[in-house]
Amino acid sequence: MSLLILLAIAGGAVWFLSSRNNQKKQLELDAVQFEDAKADAQRWVDRLGSQVLNISGSDAASTQAMADASERFNAAASALSTASTAKQAQLARESALEGMHYVNAAREIMGMTPGPQLPELEGQRRAGKVTERRTIQQENGTTLTASPYASAETPNYYPGGNVAGRPVPAGWYSEPWWASAMLTGMWSMSSMMMFSAMFSGMAGTPTAEEFEAGDMGDAAGDMGDMGDAGDMGDMGDAGGDMGDMGGGFDLGGGDFGGFDF
Repeated sequence: MSLLILLAIAGGAVWFLSSRNNQKKQLELDAVQFEDAKADAQRWVDRLGSQVLNISGSDAASTQAMADASERFNAAASALSTASTAKQAQLARESALEGMHYVNAAREIMGMTPGPQLPELEGQRRAGKVTERRTIQQENGTTLTASPYASAETPNYYPGGNVAGRPVPAGWYSEPWWASAMLTGMWSMSSMMMFSAMFSGMAGTPTAEEFEAGDMGDAAGDMGDMGDAGDMGDMGDAGGDMGDMGGGFDLGGGDFGGFDF
């Protein structure tokens, strides 16, 4: 009996030591992954910061694109300063990378070399891009225009990707219709109708059903992990007062009215 007890004690000791070693190895691995992710994010934040500091827009579209790039720099730097996991560092990198896409758009408008090709954003390929100019009109007479090209009428750029778990096609828009969802992490019920009216039948963009289905598995968690990337509340500087985005386009209440072509 005593031998069995000794064997049990020895077995328990071996299991305990093995478990502790495995935990130690996992902690060391997590620390290495975090440091790698943080260094990668810092590289993109620094690169974006340099661009924001040295480039100024020359017209409405390039000025707006650089303002959006500046906002993403602030969000990325804030998120990285409080990151404590590899996932949080990766989200900061994504914000900085998105800012670089805005910078490249501004550089292209101003006839500057866009620089090396950037990595794709999360969901960018799935989001597609605007391939034709299209305008939809609300019952109150206000309009929303999407275009593949920048113009005085469409100065608001989005590089394409996931916003609150749903795809927003890359393109130039008369209004940043995705802004409310980016700020709150939630889409209004009327966004489905707006997306369907704007992109129905447009080659290169998701269907209304794909927009509705979205990718909500990542949306809420990513917004929560962003931590102090809540500096996005300062989007007023990036494109005017978001509370009054032109005419009756009430993003705050999510009332897009009724659309037809």
